[in-house]
Amino acid sequence: MTQNQSLVAAGPPAGARIAVDDPATGAVVGEVPDTSAEEVARAVERARRAQRGWAGLDTRVRAGFLARGRRWLLAHREEVADRIVEENGKAREDAIVEIVYCAAAFSYWAKRARGLLAPAKVRSLSPFVLGRSMYTRRVPRGVVGVIGPWNNPLLNSFGDAVPALAAGNAVVLKPSEQTPLTALLMERMARECDWPEGVFQVVTGAGATGRAVVDTVDFVMFTGSTRTGRQVAARAGERLIPCSLELGGKDALVVLADAALERAVNVTIQGALSNGGQMCTSVERVYVEAPVYDAYLTLLRERFQQVTSGRPAGLGSVDVGAVTFPPQLAVMEDHVEDAVRKGARVLAGGRASAGPGRFFEPTLLVDVDHTMKCMREETFGPTLPVMKVADAEEALRLVNDSRYGLQASIIGSDMKRARRLAERFEAGCVTINDAQTNYMALGLPMGGWKESGLGVRHGAEGFLKYTRLQAVSANRFPMRRDMHMIPYEPSAYRFLLRLVDVMYGRGLRGRAD
Repeated sequence: MTQNQSLVAAGPPAGARIAVDDPATGAVVGEVPDTSAEEVARAVERARRAQRGWAGLDTRVRAGFLARGRRWLLAHREEVADRIVEENGKAREDAIVEIVYCAAAFSYWAKRARGLLAPAKVRSLSPFVLGRSMYTRRVPRGVVGVIGPWNNPLLNSFGDAVPALAAGNAVVLKPSEQTPLTALLMERMARECDWPEGVFQVVTGAGATGRAVVDTVDFVMFTGSTRTGRQVAARAGERLIPCSLELGGKDALVVLADAALERAVNVTIQGALSNGGQMCTSVERVYVEAPVYDAYLTLLRERFQQVTSGRPAGLGSVDVGAVTFPPQLAVMEDHVEDAVRKGARVLAGGRASAGPGRFFEPTLLVDVDHTMKCMREETFGPTLPVMKVADAEEALRLVNDSRYGLQASIIGSDMKRARRLAERFEAGCVTINDAQTNYMALGLPMGGWKESGLGVRHGAEGFLKYTRLQAVSANRFPMRRDMHMIPYEPSAYRFLLRLVDVMYGRGLRGRAD
């Protein structure tokens, strides 16, 4: 994923500001502070003070604050959607998906927090702890720093703050400098919903601001490029704080010979072109079994040519919006040019569109192979290379021939065959007859293997990462002295050895013989 620039950067000068533009027009639509390290430290200290009271609230009280936030979001959804489209350039339909996700997140984590945080009893068969009461409990980490990307300024930024807040943490959110305005709307939400002051704050800025967040918080949730993710992990390791990283992807889709082609094509286009292909879970390469390759490609090309792109102007105006991050246009052009130079053919699109904004035509490439950048490096745009394979085994080999392992998809009618194939993919998430829909299943963990990241979001694991585990053992019936205590009694230890033989020594004599 290429949403965040390097954290290695000099601090901003005092009073520095960052202009925010509309990628679809080039017009400046806002300006935000480039927050200094000192200001970040002060924000984290405010969060630390607020967190103590927030953590002390009953989960049902915190759920009430989250419910206020959900109602505010739904009441202001038009304003929020306008802001997302304005600073990101995506189609309005893609902005609505972000709002739906966050509304669901408010509700889901408010309901699930109580059960996930409940103490869990532990039983042991060891005679050494007879009579003890043992349990584990979860406590919030403190201040969580969320560093968000530009491609989903609500979903992947504030969306990660919701479970952290539900777990009892305070959150300091550093949105991408490309798309900070939506995050500031959510800070306004917190104020207008009377959330405790300091529990949720936004610090805007570039790389140095992000580094300052990593340097001061107790846990980091980062979504962005693999390159920057390595820097986050290294710095977190130096500080001995945990981090969760969702990084790059080169997600594959496999079309099996028994696939329903209409479904296969619809899933392909949605997976490749939603949000302009600017998602870590975007379908970026397709492998099609030879028997259905020609029919699939004919239908795919026809549908590709029906896709509309351009400046968003309300629902139904365009399918693919603008390119949010300026350097990404050069990556798209480079990948297409590299593929054509090495023998690929362009069946649709292939160029950056002329105009005041930043656009790239929805592009379909064929005759591709793994010598080409478009099959191995993250493109992060509305381009799709399609490759014919002899069979599923060749597809499997090529899917796994990647340094990334975030998500993969299979389209096929034989579910047993599809499941067997899915379980051999080297990817953290696999969908069958779908693409990306798993992201809306908040109970299902989502995370990458290989260079696609560490940890997960969603599911119990994605919530509990925002907590620390404490184990408690209580001796309910303490005697004056236990038999194993100093000064040692030989008879007591001879008894212990006989007890060990009875409990754990079964079969030893037979094996020795």
